[in-house]
Amino acid sequence: MRKKHPNFETYGLIGKNISYSFSPKFFEKKFKALKKNAEYLIFDLEEIQQVKKIFKKENLKGCNVTIPYKHTVIPFLDQLDPIAKKINAVNTIAFDGEKKIGYNTDVIGFRDSLKKILKKHHTKALILGNGGAAAAVEEACYQLNIKSQIVSRNSQKNIISYQDLSSEIIEEFKIIINTTPLGSAHYPEEKPEIPYHFLNKNHLCYDLIYNPAESLFLKASKKHGAQIKNGLEMLELQAEASYAIWQNYSQ
Repeated sequence: MRKKHPNFETYGLIGKNISYSFSPKFFEKKFKALKKNAEYLIFDLEEIQQVKKIFKKENLKGCNVTIPYKHTVIPFLDQLDPIAKKINAVNTIAFDGEKKIGYNTDVIGFRDSLKKILKKHHTKALILGNGGAAAAVEEACYQLNIKSQIVSRNSQKNIISYQDLSSEIIEEFKIIINTTPLGSAHYPEEKPEIPYHFLNKNHLCYDLIYNPAESLFLKASKKHGAQIKNGLEMLELQAEASYAIWQNYSQ
């Protein structure tokens, strides 16, 4: 722990059951490289109401937000950036005096990591899952002029179910993105139930999960010839974008 002085800054991650998180090591390494007198803490909350106590911490300059609070944290904020408001999900909080402002840098992280590897035939995407991360991915696809379709367990308005995934749909949508927790450290032996045998070398399968580096979703996709990518670069890019936002408000 670095010695605290009047310019000491505290940052942290708000979530639940998040001891595994990548963020503390990333930011501690960044602070050390910049010789910045700051710390990055884990705020592991049983319920979102506890965030009010976190916001009272001395020298708190910024927070990240992760599962399951990207939506439920919003009522505790004073203002939302237009993108966070549009997708109704926040993963970054900045402080402008007493004002708490919500942003979503997941959009930036996913968009900028995806656009590097797109090919001409990557024009349509299936987004597996229907949570806050899916909303960020959907917005990123919109910004990249990629038509997207949400896939969830049950079909409803503008959402199709896994049972609806025919060979024709898989052939039409050459990008498939997993935004569910299936395959993560919490569910390592699971994967989304899509018809993997319809995949081929023209498909790009992207998993927001980064631990393990190759989830069962990615392994199954690779087995059928698809190009694969995990979520580590997205995570790094969204973290850098969060830091840039915090610096805009620092004195």
